[in-house]
Amino acid sequence: MGGVSTVDRTERVPKQDRSRATRQRLLEAAVACLAEHGWAGSTVLVVAERAGVSRGAAQHHFPTREDLFTAAVEYVAEERSLALRALFPQGAGAGGRRAVVAALVDLYTGPLFRAALHLWVAAGDEEQLRPRVTELEARVGRETHRIAVELLGADESRPGVRETVQGLLDMARGLGLANLLTDDGARRERVVAQWARLLDEALDG
Repeated sequence: MGGVSTVDRTERVPKQDRSRATRQRLLEAAVACLAEHGWAGSTVLVVAERAGVSRGAAQHHFPTREDLFTAAVEYVAEERSLALRALFPQGAGAGGRRAVVAALVDLYTGPLFRAALHLWVAAGDEEQLRPRVTELEARVGRETHRIAVELLGADESRPGVRETVQGLLDMARGLGLANLLTDDGARRERVVAQWARLLDEALDG
């Protein structure tokens, strides 16, 4: 009888692992390049060199530049979402909302947000990129909102609660924009504390 030999199977698994590892290196390198150099300075070749792979290998995984960078932002956003959930496996409860607010704000003050911002700006000028980024932003936004609701223990059936959670995320995004120019940690701490108090009133009142 025919079939795949044991040797073939053992060779294939490491090859698949290498392929996944190469893809992951490319995605992480793409986000880092986008955060540091913006859209104009982030080509497939630049990303491939940073990831330590050939341009051909990069294009095997991601045929176009748009494929690479939208996949990269989505990948890191998913990783951050998993990490955020892992910080609060049981949810925050009323006493831990300040920690949740601070963690949500942190989502918008790191390299991922900077990379995503460059992607949004580029999408304004790049017609091929615009629909992909619009769809990606909507999907990431929905997931972030869902996580915030879960961690805060928010009951969105109550009037105004959904808008309160969305306002929190809009505020966090605004702090992220401000952080691009100056890192004002003390101001951010005061805003986080105030929002935690507002959430306690809005969600428990």
